[in-house]
Amino acid sequence: MKFNHEEFEDNNFSIARYESMLKSNDVKFFDSDEFESIIHHYLESGKIVKAKKAITLSLSQHPSSVNLKLLQVEVLVFEDRLDKADTLLKQLHAIEPENEEIYIQKANILSKKNNHAKAIELLNIALQYTSDEADIYSLIGMEYLFMDDFENAKISFMQCLEIDNQDYSALYNIIYCFDFLEQHEEAITYLNIFLDKNPYSEVAWHQVGKQYFDLKEYEKALAAYDFAIISDEYFIGAYLEKGKVLEKLKRYHEAIENYRITLELDDPTSFALLRIGKCFERLGKDDLAIQHYSKTVHEDPLLDKGWIAITDFYMRKRNYQKALYYTNKAISIDAENVMYWKRYAKINNRLAFFEEAERGYRKALELGNYELETWLNRSDILKFIGEPDAAIQNMNQAIEFYPENAEVQYRLAGLYYGKQEYIKGEYHLRKALDIDPEYIIVLEELFGKIFNLTIVKNIIAEYKV
Repeated sequence: MKFNHEEFEDNNFSIARYESMLKSNDVKFFDSDEFESIIHHYLESGKIVKAKKAITLSLSQHPSSVNLKLLQVEVLVFEDRLDKADTLLKQLHAIEPENEEIYIQKANILSKKNNHAKAIELLNIALQYTSDEADIYSLIGMEYLFMDDFENAKISFMQCLEIDNQDYSALYNIIYCFDFLEQHEEAITYLNIFLDKNPYSEVAWHQVGKQYFDLKEYEKALAAYDFAIISDEYFIGAYLEKGKVLEKLKRYHEAIENYRITLELDDPTSFALLRIGKCFERLGKDDLAIQHYSKTVHEDPLLDKGWIAITDFYMRKRNYQKALYYTNKAISIDAENVMYWKRYAKINNRLAFFEEAERGYRKALELGNYELETWLNRSDILKFIGEPDAAIQNMNQAIEFYPENAEVQYRLAGLYYGKQEYIKGEYHLRKALDIDPEYIIVLEELFGKIFNLTIVKNIIAEYKV
């Protein structure tokens, strides 16, 4: 520990000395190790311009340093100057053919060119020269992920974790592969083997709990989260997941207790406040529910689930005025959220504010909500407020997404007959009857007068509806 502390102090001194030099324009000498530390500092801080300047100066003082040139390659790759980086790597390979970093950077270039298989070949060569096999296996695993080869990716990350059992990034990637392959049972088996060697790994217990949760084995999930908490009583994620399981088991008081623990361990999270509100609502404690929903949106005004929870709460209570009030507040914060506009339309429809309801459905469509219900509701409102042309245009747009939907076709038939465009009306009526004659009730309920026209009755009779 003493060595690490001294090394940290030395790095800070080198960086401070270097930056002092830049301010004074008085060029000072730094050894190559110092320059490496300075450049790494700038790269890790995202200060690419400063890193490039340091590389230029370092190579003027140490023109034969392979490590400094490799840092130059790293910047070139970052800037997508791949050909220049590749040329420099070829020169470096001729000097140090057993330098692992050369193969890593070559693999990085190939990866950027989507040649992941060749990148893996080079990383396997790097394994022969590295003293940090875990890092290389992790890079190989990522290349397999780019190829959607989850089985081999999983194996690579397992090799990484075998070397370093504290590499939780590798563990998460292993579980990601299991999840993608829907191998929940296999994931549990693997995690149990890992836990045999590392019984107090809170992260592993947490992942076991998530696997059991996905399998709907809630009691087993609960036990796993308890072990995670035993391993680390400050593990917020375990309390949150345990709360979710307790909700599934309808043990709402216990769920609230676990969510509240997370509020005590750290700053309040909007997720925990929202879940507490949901639990209180299910317990019939409406005042406490709305209190926590309000805290949720105060904590995170951009969390749409918070605003939706408040809005839906008042909609269930049929208090549409308050529901509309909160929906308007939500829209004022994020006018591009389609979920808000859908509720805005529905609430205004319930309040008989039809023009506003139509605006809401129109906005939802503009934002990409192409659900059938949105098209149909907007069409019905346009018809009701005396906008048949707009209703027809709306339904013709809907046909692009639902060409074989009877409800759309019956509406178009009724709208065209209403405008006395009988040829188009008949076309859509026959199309609708071909798709589903049972849905003729749509025409009867929405277009009663059209339904009773003789020419319409005759066509319907042909289909024996």
